[in-house]
Amino acid sequence: MNSIKNVPARVLNRRPGHSLEAEREQFDKTQAISISKAINTQEAPVKEKHARRIILGTHHEKGAFTFWSYAIGLPLPSSAILSWKFCHVLHKVLRDGHPNVLHDCQRYRSNIREIGDLWGHLHDRYGQLVNIYTKLLLTKISFHLKHPQFPAGLEVTDEVLEKAAGTDINNIFQLTVEMFDYMDCELKLSESVFRQLNTAIAVSQMSSGQCRLAPLIQVIQDCSHLYHYTVKLMFKLHSCLPADTLQGHRDRFHEQFHSLRNFFRRASDMLYFKRLIQIPRLPEGPPNFLRASALAEHIKPVVVIPEEAPEDEEPENLIEISTGPPAGEPAVVADLFEQTFGPPNGSVKDDRDLQIEALKREVEMLRSELDKIKLEAQRFIAQLKGQVNALEAELEEQRKQKQKALVDNEQLRHELAQLRAAQVEGERNQGLREEAEKKASATEARYNKLKEKHSELINTHAELLRKNADTAKQLTVTQQSQEEVARVKEQLAFQVEQVKRESEMKLEEQSDQLEKLKRELEAKAGELVRVQEALSRTEQSGSELSSRLDALSADRDELSRVVRQREADLLAAQSLAREKEEALSQEQQRSSRERDELQGRLADKESQEQGLQQRLLDEQFAMLRATAVEARRILQDAVGKLDDPLHLRCTSSPDYLVSRAQAALDAVSALEKGHAQYLTSRADASGLVAALTRFSHLTADTIVHGSATSHLAPTDPADRLIDTCRECGARALELVGQLQEQQALLQAQPGLVRTPLQGILQLGQELKPKSLDVRQEELGAMVDKEMAATSAAIEDAVRRIEDMMNQARHASSGVKLEVNERILNSCTDLMKAIRLLVTTSTSLQKEIVESGRGAATQQEFYAKNSRWTEGLISASKAVGWGATQLVESADKVVLHTGKYEELIVCSHEIAASTAQLVAASKVKADKHSPHLSRLQECSRTVNEMAANVVASTKSGQEQVEDRDTMDFSGLSLIKLKKQEMETQVRALELEKTLEVERVRLGELRRQHYLLAGATGAPGEEEPSQPSPAPRSGTKKPPLAQKPSVAPRQDHQLDKKDASYTAQVVN
Repeated sequence: MNSIKNVPARVLNRRPGHSLEAEREQFDKTQAISISKAINTQEAPVKEKHARRIILGTHHEKGAFTFWSYAIGLPLPSSAILSWKFCHVLHKVLRDGHPNVLHDCQRYRSNIREIGDLWGHLHDRYGQLVNIYTKLLLTKISFHLKHPQFPAGLEVTDEVLEKAAGTDINNIFQLTVEMFDYMDCELKLSESVFRQLNTAIAVSQMSSGQCRLAPLIQVIQDCSHLYHYTVKLMFKLHSCLPADTLQGHRDRFHEQFHSLRNFFRRASDMLYFKRLIQIPRLPEGPPNFLRASALAEHIKPVVVIPEEAPEDEEPENLIEISTGPPAGEPAVVADLFEQTFGPPNGSVKDDRDLQIEALKREVEMLRSELDKIKLEAQRFIAQLKGQVNALEAELEEQRKQKQKALVDNEQLRHELAQLRAAQVEGERNQGLREEAEKKASATEARYNKLKEKHSELINTHAELLRKNADTAKQLTVTQQSQEEVARVKEQLAFQVEQVKRESEMKLEEQSDQLEKLKRELEAKAGELVRVQEALSRTEQSGSELSSRLDALSADRDELSRVVRQREADLLAAQSLAREKEEALSQEQQRSSRERDELQGRLADKESQEQGLQQRLLDEQFAMLRATAVEARRILQDAVGKLDDPLHLRCTSSPDYLVSRAQAALDAVSALEKGHAQYLTSRADASGLVAALTRFSHLTADTIVHGSATSHLAPTDPADRLIDTCRECGARALELVGQLQEQQALLQAQPGLVRTPLQGILQLGQELKPKSLDVRQEELGAMVDKEMAATSAAIEDAVRRIEDMMNQARHASSGVKLEVNERILNSCTDLMKAIRLLVTTSTSLQKEIVESGRGAATQQEFYAKNSRWTEGLISASKAVGWGATQLVESADKVVLHTGKYEELIVCSHEIAASTAQLVAASKVKADKHSPHLSRLQECSRTVNEMAANVVASTKSGQEQVEDRDTMDFSGLSLIKLKKQEMETQVRALELEKTLEVERVRLGELRRQHYLLAGATGAPGEEEPSQPSPAPRSGTKKPPLAQKPSVAPRQDHQLDKKDASYTAQVVN
């Protein structure tokens, strides 16, 4: 047994005076013995009786002054086991001792911290546990000093918890964080103990294992209360703060919940804890703090300490604090010595006095036993009353929960009725949807073949994905099995090594005990010899004592009668205690039966409520899933239109596409809101279903009109628009697929569809044609003005060609004169044909206006059909500009300052411009109109005249060019080879130049299309009266809408009527 050093001076100096000093001295001795026996170096758990005496001592003196006065003298730095048991006893004293113990321990915080830091720096198994245990004790002292409402035992009612938390949300937040820190220290100690122990049953039954496991009983008691308080505080925080702010608290609570649940599970499996404490079981999953009604489902974990069996009292060796006879001298020898030679100091005591003293001591011992039994009975009664009060409080809480469940049940019934009404409305909408599907079945039949091929590709791809997933799964299972085998091997090796170490330690302990027993046997043999000698001397005096025994027999009988009377009183007290115990047990059984009955009813009601709630959730999700399936079909049909050849003839305007895209963006916002509402409350999916239906229709409408708009757009914007529509369809289908699965529903992000829809909206804005910078009421006047200007330009061109022909006849002769006359004559014929075409177009235009305007004026008709009017204006401008450019090119050719190619290109441009004018006139004309027939005839004539200009230009170019025959007479072989190489180099350079010019031509045409749609008439000169004066200042006016024909190249003639085709969107 460990001896206590540095016994306080007040104990050594105290001498028996009056009764108070004697009682105080006896109390100090008892405390010293209990502390010495409880805190020692033996690797065994602290006995409960010694710890109980220390705790009763704190209540006796209303503090821990005596405990700390002896504990300071313990050699804690010399033994890790001694420090470990000191921490255990201090933990029990803090929990069950007097409330003033907490303030007394505050004075010795530095001593506790020094012990923990000392053992934390040493590599000792118990030392590491001591370091963690001291941190837990310091945290416990700080917490309870800061929050005096919580006793060290942590057992308070919910009202006290509410009062301690208060109404300030900052105080509740801080209190929750401090309880999390408190719980972390408790769990860290338990994990460290389990890490050093093998969890086998045999280890928990060994003294070394029980020495480590004993403090975990207090840890279990603390953790059960801390878990209940943190759950209450977390629900209170979630009722005042948003969920995102408390994400860190929830993560920390979930981590502590799983650690605590694992700790309780492992502890309940050990035999050591089964006989000492009843450990509660935590639920499978943590509470859902996002649902306020989950607080009613929380059950407070209750730790029950079973009644302890009375332990046999050990003989107590008092601490030697004064001089006296040696403790090792046998008591028998002292008695024989006194009987033979008499008592010391001449005081004579006969056998009667000795027997009376022995009987008095026995009576005192019986009285102390009776007092102890009474104390135990009172403690047990108080404990049972506390359990009864706890059960009554729990019963009241169950009644409140039952009332709340009834209210929630009525609310659920009302919501179920609303859901059924919504379901009837959904069935009616489903009937309307089925009718729409029947109407659309005729259209869907056209795409069956494409769908079949697409489904085959999907099946093939899915099969490949399944094979890949199976392979990956098999590989993962193989790896996991290998890791499990390796982990089991390591665990078995560790267990074998630990068993070896424990067997060696046990063998050493047994050898030490054997040696100790041998030494004790030798000492007993010596004592036996001495006792035999004393017995021989006692036999001589036995005859003298026999006479005295006869006299004392009468006194013994009297004393026996008194003892029997005392025993009868003791039996009566014991029977009274048993009756009280039976009454308490019956009351406890009755309360437990009532509680079980109420719990059964509550469980049935909760199961019914959960069934109704689950049924409601399933019906809501089924409705959502059906809507998502239908939305997927709608979107798949819209995406299929992108590759449908029959859809190429469908066109749409950018304005309508912009309106559809904007509506689809609004639907995305509504879908996000509905998705968030559904995640918050799974019992109501109406908002999400309505938003999903509107979203699918508007998105499909946007994709279809985006495809139709791309048919009239230039190549690059059309490609980008088609790609954006495909991306929009893919993301929408992905979103709808996620909404069909409950697991993927949480990760669904409707906002991802917004990006492609915004891209479609931006492309639609870019494709919107820019109107001429004039008011709509001026369009009618501008049409007449532009047609008159075009006629004037053609008349001026004819006049200039005649002037050029007269000048050519005077300035040239021979072949050049013939070539110039032929070119100018063909240009004159072309101009006449164009003039006739413009005149016919003007007549057709008037016919269109008169037939289409009705009661409106001509300006109102042009304003109403502004797009068509702008096309006419652009076409007439192009014809006037082409005529002027053709005259200037012909002038340059006649004067030998231009190129014949310019004349050919101008002819092609005039043919294209007239084709645009014809197309613009044909849009609103009646197909049986005679003016339309004459206009088409004039268009063919213009094409023929343009072809004549090109032919006369090419033939004249061939006649004028000097084709000298090459003279090879004076060239050698080397010179011929050199000229051949130079010619090849020149040919390669020309080919490269041709390729570069073709690329440049394509870029110019692309830029022309972009400018035609991006810029309007401002900044451009409109030649009302074309004049031949400045030849380099003429610019081609941009087109309001460039004609686009998907499969044809630029300036490709129609084989049917030899005219350029164009499409004008109204």
